[in-house]
Amino acid sequence: MTIATAAELLLTPSPYAAFIAGLPKAEVHVHHVGSASPRIVAELAARHPPAGVPADEALLAEYFTFSDFAHFVQVYLSVVDVIQDAEDVRMLTYEIARDMAGLNIRYAELTLTPYSSVVRGIPAEAFMEAVEDARVAAERELGIVLRWSFDIPGEAGLPSAEITADLATRLRPEGLVCFGLGGPEIGVPRPQFKPFFDAARAIGLHSVPHAGETTGPETIWDALNYLGAERIGHGTSAVQDPALLAYLAEHQIPLEVCPTSNIATRAVARLEEHPLPAMVAAGVPVTINSDDPPMFSTDLNREYAVAAALLDLDEQGIAQLARNTVNVSFAPDAVKSSLLAEIDAYVAAR
Repeated sequence: MTIATAAELLLTPSPYAAFIAGLPKAEVHVHHVGSASPRIVAELAARHPPAGVPADEALLAEYFTFSDFAHFVQVYLSVVDVIQDAEDVRMLTYEIARDMAGLNIRYAELTLTPYSSVVRGIPAEAFMEAVEDARVAAERELGIVLRWSFDIPGEAGLPSAEITADLATRLRPEGLVCFGLGGPEIGVPRPQFKPFFDAARAIGLHSVPHAGETTGPETIWDALNYLGAERIGHGTSAVQDPALLAYLAEHQIPLEVCPTSNIATRAVARLEEHPLPAMVAAGVPVTINSDDPPMFSTDLNREYAVAAALLDLDEQGIAQLARNTVNVSFAPDAVKSSLLAEIDAYVAAR
């Protein structure tokens, strides 16, 4: 099939939009702060105007236009600055869950970066209490199961890794299941983080670092060899190395693919050049995710529509993408079984 340009595809309604909207889904690569909708960001910015983030929803679309990955990180951290106390954290987390539930997301592994809040003065214990209170309330009131992935912000270096690992191992909240590494890849080699991933894995956390988003396949190899990666965040450059693709396929190590994000941050030049089809053709497990959805003017439903176009999928193929994410998630077995049954029932009723 001929793939439209990114702009054309994002503006063209998908023939499967209604099917995708009703499809029960899971998501495993989505960031906490990056999931704050314009409504949430505007409310936080109104509470804390000195941060410089627009308190007008209409202005945020322009604010969330990025020239490159470094600019994206700069804007992302400016939004972090408007989260100034535990009440903000709790509100943000619950409202993100509300937005997710509205998309028929039943389970999500939400990437938290507690370091960024703790160094801005929010006590670690208060941060943990806030996210856990929101998690429990969201499951009870909204029907969405949340789990956490603690993320080292690569731009903050080894001190952030030490603090993140300490928070994960010493304060480990009940919802914590994964340990990751995000932020810039250029100039942030993965091997230096091995001791911190070793500590996290020793207490049973799963390794899910970002790798190969803005660098080459060697970063993915490092994530596998030094960090024990069980899933790879993004992994867009994996297709540059046939041996790496073969390894990922043989060992069934999933890639957490975020198509619109890759275009917005310039990790991939054009949507029609996105490596997702090559990943699937090589037999690599893939999941479809939204990364930082409001910042990229997308949501998980739109990402499924983009993936369906890239892969030329019908409803059955789209449903299989949803099953893939459930299967490679670290959800409790009962949650996995329930969600897979819900997906099957939804497809059967079509």
